[in-house]
Order: sequence, then C-alpha cells, then structure tokens
Amino acid sequence: MADPRGFLKVARAVAERRPVAERVEDWKEVYPGTPGAAVLPIITEQASRCMDCGIPFCHNGCPLGNLIPEWNDLIWRDDWRGATDRLHATNNFPEFTGRLCPAPCETACVVGVNRQPVTIKNVEVAIADRAWSDRRIEALTPQWHSDKTVAVVGSGPAGLAAAQQLTRAGHTVVVYERADAAGGLLRYGIPEFKLEKAVVDRRLRQMRLEGTVFKTGVNIGVDITGEQLVERFDAVVLAIGSTLPRDLPIPGRELDGIHQAMEFLPQANRAALGQEVPDQLTAAGKDVVIIGGGDTGADCLGTALRQGAKSVTQLEIMPMPPEQRPDSQPWPTYPAIYRVSSAHEEGGERLYSVSTQSFTGQDGKVSGLELTEVALSNGKFIPVPGTDRILPAQLVLLAMGFTGPEHAGPVEQLGLELDQRGNIARDGDFATCTEAVFACGDCGRGQSLVVWAIAEGRSCAQAVDAYLQGGSLLPRPIDPTTRPLAV
Repeated sequence: MADPRGFLKVARAVAERRPVAERVEDWKEVYPGTPGAAVLPIITEQASRCMDCGIPFCHNGCPLGNLIPEWNDLIWRDDWRGATDRLHATNNFPEFTGRLCPAPCETACVVGVNRQPVTIKNVEVAIADRAWSDRRIEALTPQWHSDKTVAVVGSGPAGLAAAQQLTRAGHTVVVYERADAAGGLLRYGIPEFKLEKAVVDRRLRQMRLEGTVFKTGVNIGVDITGEQLVERFDAVVLAIGSTLPRDLPIPGRELDGIHQAMEFLPQANRAALGQEVPDQLTAAGKDVVIIGGGDTGADCLGTALRQGAKSVTQLEIMPMPPEQRPDSQPWPTYPAIYRVSSAHEEGGERLYSVSTQSFTGQDGKVSGLELTEVALSNGKFIPVPGTDRILPAQLVLLAMGFTGPEHAGPVEQLGLELDQRGNIARDGDFATCTEAVFACGDCGRGQSLVVWAIAEGRSCAQAVDAYLQGGSLLPRPIDPTTRPLAV
C-alpha cells in the first residue's frame, strides 16, 4: 500500500488544462505539453490516495481489469519501470485510454463511496506518457512463429489490440484499413485536441516493428471480397466498428447544410493535419447546432469553435442530469451525471429536454430549426405547449450515435448473422456463424467505449489463438456476452 492515510490527507486534484483563449486558437492537445506531463507535479500525492482495497472495485469498473492499486503503489515508490510493466500487462494502449476513456474505474473506486475518488485516469496517462518519453516502451517480437495467418479488418482500437496480441503470439497478422492511414476513429474521428495523431503513429510504429503488417486504402468487400479473405487466411477478425449513423427523418431533412457528425469531423481532422480537403465542410462564420449531447457532439463543439463558428448550440432530448450521483445509480455503477468536457469549457450553449421538430431553409439551404421543450413521462417525451421556437442555423450536425455495422461488404458476403440490435452475432468465443470468422469491438458489441474496444480485441485474440493452436496463453479480460453495469 502507498500511504495508509493518503486518502485522508490529500484532496483529489487533476491536471490543469491550457487557458481557453490559447487552446481554441490551435489544434494541439488541451494540456500543456502532454496530458501525462501536465499531471506529473501532482502524480505522487494523487497515487498515495489509493487505499489498495482488499476488494478493489476499480478492477470491476475497468473492462481491462487494470491492476490499478499495484501501479498506484509503484508510482508512490517512484518505480516508474515497474508501473509501466504493470500497466501494459493488461492494456495495450494506455496512452489512448488515459486520454479518451470516461474512467468507469473512478466511479467504482472505494474512496469514492463517501469522498472524491482517486484520479486513476491521470495516473494512467502519466505512466504511459513518461514511459514513451523515457523510451521504456519497445517492440515485443514473438519468441517463435506459427505457420498461421490472420486477417484483421479494421484498425480502430479493437482491431489494433487483437492484431498486437496475435502478432505477439507468433501468428502472421495483416491489418486491412479502407482509409488512407491506420487508426480508425482514433485517426479521423477523434479531434486532434483530444488525441494528437502523433500518439497513434508511435504505437503503430511499435506494432510494425513487432511484425504486424498494415494494408491501408483497401476496402474489404470491394477490393478483396469476404470469400477471398477466408480463402487466403487461417482466421479472420472483423473489427469494422459501428458506423451506420442514426438519422433524424423530420421535415426539412433534405436541406443542404445538415450533415452527420462523421462527415464533419474527419474533414476537420484532415485539415488540422495539414491535408488538403476540397470543398471542406466548415463551421466558420456560421450558427452551428449540434443534435446529440454525447462525446461526439462535444467533439463537434470543440471543432466548430476552433473553426470560428459564429455560435454553437448543443441539443439533448434527455433532461439535464444531476451534478451528484443519484440514488437510483448507486456506487459502484457508472452514474449519469452532469459532466463538463474540455470542449464545453471553451464556449457554446447546451440545451436539455428539447426535441427538434423540423428544419427551415431558404434557397434549398438550412437556415434554422424548430424545437420544442419536452417532458419525460412514462418513458415518452411529451411536448410542452407554448415552448416552440426557432434557432438560427446554417450548419446542423447530427451526433445521435450509431445503429450498427455496415451490412454491405464482408458481413453480407460471408453470410454473417445479426443479433436483435443489428450487430454481428457471435458466441462466447467471439466466433460468428461462419467458420474461422470472428468479430470484436463495436461491430459485435454495439457502440461503446475505447476501453471496451481494447478489452474485446484482447479477448478476441485469445479466442482466435486458441482456435488456431488448440489452446492459448494470451489473457482474456472479458466474455463477449457481458455488458457494462451502466456505461
């Protein structure tokens, strides 16, 4: 245990971000330097708050089963190498989760029963970033090679985790990505101010040195059919994500200027990286309305502000959540509470309990939207009379989540079955109805968190390794039939 009285003596503290006026003028991460470097001055004291519980519920809150009390203790003792080893024992990409994960481990922290929980996420990213800066992270090449080949379709966090684990197990792994660069949503979905792409690139370099092969610009289902993929490889892992966006079919939807968030964000990411984007969709000088109150909506908000939007309003149909954990969501579940992301600190307005009724326009272009306040009654949203109004909008972004993976392409070509939610059906070993084809990440689980994607990728790799070899020594964090308590 670190300091037995640490949680009594030390108050919770988090890394300070750069001033808003400074950070909205660039696309760099919102922390000075890196998030890990920003937290270093307070990291030892914050790690001392960990109680090293007899039953550490943070393990239950983390899908990866991260050994949180162990690396907190090692940081307290200034053993950064030991902490790095403990962290990577369960998590392939802690620099991703330390930046992007909403930290369900913290809401499950035992200190959080009646105090502010340990800043687990800050400690995690500090360990990861310092490990990179101190060159402690090296390529781990397999001690032996099997004669088995595996194709991984999709290079998001689930596909990358599966590929790295299978490569380290000795298999020849090829990752196919239809975009021009690997990373999936990490590359073109997450804005630069949350995750600089240099962070992704350095991990991809490690994977290439370990032996993983990346084939970008290859659209499986078009350039290579699903049948050809199965013929060429001993096993196929589909990690194609949940990419079918939820639409809003209301009057005026056909107007120009109404776009899905994933039309807007990838273009902004490419432009921020210095790439040319012909006819780029931009928020500059416009009244922007974002429909959807989740993380994707917040990403659109921060991006629109950096592009010079005239105004930005984010709409959410659900009521404003409470600031404290409600009694109906007791510890250690992940509560639905009011959270303020870095983008929300930077500007814009958030409206709750509102529903968009129609879009208005001029000359075929959107000029506004009509909304009304709603009240939640018996699970239904009831319009509140007399609350109709029109918001000006020359750009509307739909950020209402995703309904499942694309069915055209390998899903149809391989004859894969879907579950009731429209995701790829798989058994307890991540296997689909087609021999030697496995599915992991959002395409099988549904839209979820980066930490669940990595956990699914690691677990799927164990199942594939066992399928190919008759057994496996790879770890398996989760069963695909499990669901998070509240996330």
